[in-house]
Amino acid sequence: MGSVTGHQMTSPRSDEGDLGQVLLVRKPAGWTSFDVVRKVRRILGVKKVGHSGTLDPMATGLLIVCTGKKTREVGRYQDLEKEYHVRMVLGARTDSFDAETPVTEQRSIEGITEEQIRAALRAFVGPQVQLPPMWSAAKVGGKRLYKLARKGQVVERKPREIFIRAITPAEIRLPEVAFTVVCSKGTYVRALVNDIGERLGCGAHVSALERTRIGELKLNDALSIDELAAKG
Repeated sequence: MGSVTGHQMTSPRSDEGDLGQVLLVRKPAGWTSFDVVRKVRRILGVKKVGHSGTLDPMATGLLIVCTGKKTREVGRYQDLEKEYHVRMVLGARTDSFDAETPVTEQRSIEGITEEQIRAALRAFVGPQVQLPPMWSAAKVGGKRLYKLARKGQVVERKPREIFIRAITPAEIRLPEVAFTVVCSKGTYVRALVNDIGERLGCGAHVSALERTRIGELKLNDALSIDELAAKG
């Protein structure tokens, strides 16, 4: 797979002479994935920096950042299986399917049982077709969907084939439900949570999302931005 730099990292020299690095970075909440790229570029003093697998601004967790010639390997990481820890709120729906936008619809969760929730989660394990949410970085006609969504526009999107290998409930304390999901590339966890809410008939949105694994690469081996700055 090539070298992956976590806690053992060295300073790069230049974009031209440096073979580059593959950095495991812990993305903080409130940052876009490109914010992390810009920060890494400044810390390491290199121009060629890319990332594999966009995380939403509110999401945290593992982001793979490649520098120099290693940016050629970005694609190989994008194809790997992902694991997320998810916290969702039942009974409240938002346009973005997460807490980035206000609640637009509230429904009662009275009568929803723990077994119904577990059954709903199990129902989404396996191959399926998922529609990318309007609040996403996917492009239609060369335009990012979230930019159109901010203008109140809704456009036709092509469904994607995805695969959910496992969904494991971690905690059920209504209205919140925490679970771990292991899924293929191209999976929108926010859309998955929205679909789970619709299956339960009460609506739902993501309140917290953390990516903990990409392939065999784990969040526990990642550097925070502060650690990266100290070592860089």
